[in-house]
Parts: sequence; C-alpha cells; structure tokens
Amino acid sequence: TADLSDGPSIDAMLAEVSAALGQVDILVANAGGPPPGGFASTKLETYSLALQLNLLSTIRMCQALVPAMQERGWGRVVAITSSTVREPSPVLIPSTTARAGLTGFLKTMATEVAPDGVTVNSVQPGPHATARLAEIYDDLEAVAAGVPVRRLGDPDDFGRVVAFLCSESARSITGAALPVEGGSLRAIQ
Repeated sequence: TADLSDGPSIDAMLAEVSAALGQVDILVANAGGPPPGGFASTKLETYSLALQLNLLSTIRMCQALVPAMQERGWGRVVAITSSTVREPSPVLIPSTTARAGLTGFLKTMATEVAPDGVTVNSVQPGPHATARLAEIYDDLEAVAAGVPVRRLGDPDDFGRVVAFLCSESARSITGAALPVEGGSLRAIQ
C-alpha cells in the first residue's frame, strides 16, 4: 500500500512491488476519495489534494509502469473513478473534478497504447456498500431505495468486473468508462 497523495510514497511502493514481483502487467488504480464538499464549502487546498489523490497518482503510476507493458506487448490498466463523472453529485465536487480529469486522461492514453497490446479502462462505481458511502450519507437505506435494483452494490461484484477487464477475455475493450451503479445513473450513456 501507499499514500497516493504523496509522490515519494508511490515511488517507494512501485519499487517494492517491482522488487517482489518483477514485471508488472496489471495496474488497478484505486485511491480513496477526498473530503466531500460543494462549491461554497470547498477550499482550494481540497482541490489540490483531490487532484493529487485521484488524478496525478494514477498518471504517476502509469508513467512508471505502462512503458514496460508496451515493450512486452501486453498490459492492463484499470482505474476506479466514480459514476459522478457522468452525473455529478453536489456534495462530491472535489472528487468529481479530479476523477473527470482522470477519465479524460485514461481515454486519451488508451488510444496511444492500444497498438502495443495495452488496454486502459475505468470503472465507475455508483452507490456500493462501503465505508466511504457511510461517511457521506446518513441514511444508507434511503440511498439504496433510490437505486433501481433497490440495493447498494456489492464490492465483491464490482471486483469481478475489474478482474474481467484485466483478463485476456477483455482484450478488445479499451478506452471504456464502465458504470457499475445498479441503474442509478439517469443519463443516456
């Protein structure tokens, strides 16, 4: 593990992983969220933290790992973003701002590295039964009632989606931003 808000911590983690495992073929980037907040309540420093945590940390890891994936002709990058990049939440503006930027970065990078056998995708969780959701919302039953499947997402199910994108079976899926949100997005995809 590493503190993804700290560049040297990321570098140390990458060195430790490389020493222990050798080559890295799969990167799953999943940073926690910055503090919640809306426009009026969010200080500029919170945006800086959000950008480091949810955008720059993944760019740093990609710059360190993807070139070797390209040389080997195979690799997978999957970043966990949020369904709020498609339908913003008024209480998650720092997270949405950074993760929307990450979504654009990943889509652009996917096109560049695809000829080298590297796929790059993001997965956009909606309401899932996590500690983070419990921190943000007081009434999780009400949140679940607002999801068309009438339940919060199961993190294990979400993990299986990520595992699929890391598999050989997903070799033709790249540049995708896949929502996993129980139908809670109201927008046409």
